[in-house]
Amino acid sequence: MKHIIKGMQPPPPAAAAPAVRWLQVSQEDAGQRLDNFLIRHLKGVPKTHVYRIIRSGEVRINKGRCAADTRVQAGDTVRLPPVRVAEKASDAVAAPAREFPILFEDEAFIALDKPAGVAVHGGSGVSFGVIEQLRRARPQAKFLELVHRLDRETSGILLVAKKRSALKALQDQFRERSTGKTYLALVQGSWPANKKVIDTPLHKYLLPDGERRVRTTTADAPDAMTALTLVQLRQSLPPRALQGLPAMSLLEVTIKTGRTHQIRVHLSSQGHGIVGDDKYGDFALNKRLPKQGLGRMFLHAWRLRLNHPVTGESLTLLAALPLELAQFLEAGQ
Repeated sequence: MKHIIKGMQPPPPAAAAPAVRWLQVSQEDAGQRLDNFLIRHLKGVPKTHVYRIIRSGEVRINKGRCAADTRVQAGDTVRLPPVRVAEKASDAVAAPAREFPILFEDEAFIALDKPAGVAVHGGSGVSFGVIEQLRRARPQAKFLELVHRLDRETSGILLVAKKRSALKALQDQFRERSTGKTYLALVQGSWPANKKVIDTPLHKYLLPDGERRVRTTTADAPDAMTALTLVQLRQSLPPRALQGLPAMSLLEVTIKTGRTHQIRVHLSSQGHGIVGDDKYGDFALNKRLPKQGLGRMFLHAWRLRLNHPVTGESLTLLAALPLELAQFLEAGQ
């Protein structure tokens, strides 16, 4: 009687455990925000995880702690903690192709009019944003990168570079504060016409669930960030007694520094929160707004003055108020 014994198959080789990596920043990558730099080099790693390892301090630049908005420079050494590149999930939400209203476009960059409620990029619980949708809509484009950010709830002018050289030139203008970024904001209460400058430093912190928040602080406080906001009263709206709405003020707000939630926190710190702001505004007032036709925060990136990144020509870009905001203003006059 013959016994046939099947040999045991050797176990598949174990996948190599992820290890610490060091990346050298090239001249090509110089000037990028750290989060963008990592997202480009950690293909397959969820963006939420990229932001988590930055916040935890596991990512270092030249052995020092850093933030998501830190700019990497040529020659920097970036430490990456062990991260496992995930297989692409079959049920992952792919960014749908979408074009956005174009305010200006040439071979160097695009200025688009971002709607409220749309994130500029995926991450932190958002599967995709403007940049992913735009890339999907333009598969032939070799290079599309965000020049700057807008809060998800904010509408208005957003720049996207179509060349690496244009990206660097435009970001240099933002960093050197040579651009003029003016927003239209509707705030609660009567803004004093003589209050034109807010220069209170800001401090970023995290809530227990990891969500970012910003508060005002003193200049000598640890991690204080200088922040300068210029305010001009554009229009005063009287109270709407029948609707239970207080007096409001439409402001032209120009920022000389680009801090997270700068306008929202600066205006709120003066006792004039932005109408509809669910983080720093008046929550009781916000509950009454949808019945009056306003279902979003009244903050709009209205005007941007800059020099063309290639020709140096002075440009002024304008994005008209979205219909919802314009109608709410008109109803209050």
